[in-house]
Amino acid sequence: MHQTKTHAFEPKIVAFVCTWCTYAGADLAGTSRLQYPANTRVVKFPCTGRIDPVFILRAFQKGADGVLVSGCHPGDCHYMAGNFHARRRFAAFRALLDFIGVDLQRLQFSWVSAAEGGKWVEVATELTERVRQMGPMREFKELESEEQWSGVIDTPELKEAYNAI
Repeated sequence: MHQTKTHAFEPKIVAFVCTWCTYAGADLAGTSRLQYPANTRVVKFPCTGRIDPVFILRAFQKGADGVLVSGCHPGDCHYMAGNFHARRRFAAFRALLDFIGVDLQRLQFSWVSAAEGGKWVEVATELTERVRQMGPMREFKELESEEQWSGVIDTPELKEAYNAI
């Protein structure tokens, strides 16, 4: 009889992936019956170049304990240079997260091709295990309850700024 390990804390991992390479690699892992943590939630984008850093912040704010961004290997992007744009954006964003005090071990960027189902399993498992050891991320969850933006422009200053855009 096979026993599964239970842990006191199961992290929530959000994976932002490109359709063409990493998503296909994750699909290959599944069809090959390779095991990876079930607590990895995959969000598919046409290209990593389309992943806005705000999505990563929002994932943390909505309860993610770790975030993975993964796409095509450099030079293999279906949109020519999308992954190069993502890599530059990610480097700047990591510096910002570090500046505001986010533990960068909770965030990972990787390249996984459509043929690398095994690598997808390694990346997803490694991040999940690392975040499990770190425990829950609480910093951004507090922002969700403090957020007061109603979406209503009801002051003269906000109306003026909005109209100036």
